[in-house]
Amino acid sequence: MSKRFTVGVVATAAALTLTVTGLGVPASAEPAGLRTFTVVAEDGVSTDAAIAAIRSAGGTVVSRSDEVGVYQVTTDRADFATKATAAAALIGAAEEKAIGRKPRLDRVEQEHLLAAKAAKGAGKQRGKKLDPLDDKLWGLEMIRADKARTVEPGDRRVTVGVLDTGVDASHPDIAPNFNWALSRNFAPDIPEIDGECEVASCLDPAGTDDGGHGTHVAGTIGAAANGFGLSGVAPKVSLVNLKGGQDSGYFFLNPVVNALLHAGRSGLDVVNMSFYVDPWLYNCTANPADSPEAQAAQRATIRAMKRALTFAHNRGVTLVGALGNNHEDLGDPRTDVSSPNYGDVAPYPREIDNDSCWNLPTEGAHVISVASVGPSGKKADYSNYGTEQTAVAAPGGWFRDGFGTDTFRTDANMILSTYPKKVLQEEGAVDEDGNIVPEAETFVFKECKANGVCGYYTYLQGTSMAAPHASGVAALIVSRYGKQQGRNGYGMAPGLVEQQLLRTAAERACPQPRLVSYANEGRSAEFDAYCDGSPSFNGFYGHGIIDAYAAVTTPLKPRR
Repeated sequence: MSKRFTVGVVATAAALTLTVTGLGVPASAEPAGLRTFTVVAEDGVSTDAAIAAIRSAGGTVVSRSDEVGVYQVTTDRADFATKATAAAALIGAAEEKAIGRKPRLDRVEQEHLLAAKAAKGAGKQRGKKLDPLDDKLWGLEMIRADKARTVEPGDRRVTVGVLDTGVDASHPDIAPNFNWALSRNFAPDIPEIDGECEVASCLDPAGTDDGGHGTHVAGTIGAAANGFGLSGVAPKVSLVNLKGGQDSGYFFLNPVVNALLHAGRSGLDVVNMSFYVDPWLYNCTANPADSPEAQAAQRATIRAMKRALTFAHNRGVTLVGALGNNHEDLGDPRTDVSSPNYGDVAPYPREIDNDSCWNLPTEGAHVISVASVGPSGKKADYSNYGTEQTAVAAPGGWFRDGFGTDTFRTDANMILSTYPKKVLQEEGAVDEDGNIVPEAETFVFKECKANGVCGYYTYLQGTSMAAPHASGVAALIVSRYGKQQGRNGYGMAPGLVEQQLLRTAAERACPQPRLVSYANEGRSAEFDAYCDGSPSFNGFYGHGIIDAYAAVTTPLKPRR
């Protein structure tokens, strides 16, 4: 899952210092005192009635998504949220306001940089693959994607949306598969949290990624098998940039909803979602710890996400989500102490009622939720789990895997994928001349073509890295079994894609004993996890670890 950490963290790995860009205010910045909200209308309310209620509360509609009753609103009224909540035509208003810029470093995804004990090297090399760095991709081997591509490498007509921080289309392993026509940016830079805008409008062009997360995800899904760098699970499908996340790692409701609507309207086949919608780790209908306005904002988020996910699903989009990195059973969540993660109110403890609270989008409608395993196949300590939401498991990386062996706490236990040169330079891993600094040589790689064009790659871990493995297999399923739809379309019903993905996953039973301690890996008792269920379905692995080869060689099961 995407970036989630405490504001103000400073970390180093050896002498490597990770930095952030400076702050700045673009010419297009909003006037002081003007606030931005995402407002959601009640079910059955007309567009005219919703806009009238917004205006009556003191707001101005700046964009609208009529299909799902979601409106982006600006206002200078301090009481706007209260008035919007009280309006019969509106569910509530969720504000987009940050308390400070987050550093890029993610405590889970870049754990190797925070580790007290430095990584010990590249780890075991695997067999020779198509591209030079494929011998480091243990995940491809685990899910038999290397074998699957001999049968089905992917179809160019199949489109996979990467709903994330962006996708660097200039990367030589991304460029061959990048779909410029369908790619969009729905998340303008916000200087207070993202740093100075790169363009006057603050809306970066499609094909850019100033966060890095989305490019890493995209490479795992569909980096080209071109004899260069590394290859993805589905190396011949088309990649679509749906930028719905900020450079800093926040994912606000309005950009996410608009990205999902675009996916549905454009007929995308698969959308990968490796994030949760800010500012609430769990959105609850009426948590007693929350103010009435906060409750209304969360109800609005729940309703808007359900509508947007359903809209995309009904138009043929297979939705894949990261289960989350909070090491908890989503059927029995712990007290939430991280929300809200932006706004005027600091995070406070919230008891979470499983019947009325949702982690979105992974617990949303029609989403295939993916847990994370390490090279050993063991559930990664950070990965969420539970029989309620875990659909399948996939390689997500686990730095601490291999306790008792020479692979313990090595970079190679994580997931290597494409990454923007610019972000690596900002993080201090690559110098201004494009050279990898000595301290980063175990986890950053550089490949160059004869014409001087270079691509960069780095290790990350998380359910954010597991989900794109599943999205890649879903894309292979559509490529293999999809049919012509309409004059120019091609696709497959999401229900059939999900059925094939789940039924061909390699079953994996719960460990014995079922209560797993991660004390050997240096984790507290809070990380202890109980695996409930049978070999065919359980809380750690769902229906099993995804199997790309089985997915493209097992005949479809007829629907009753």
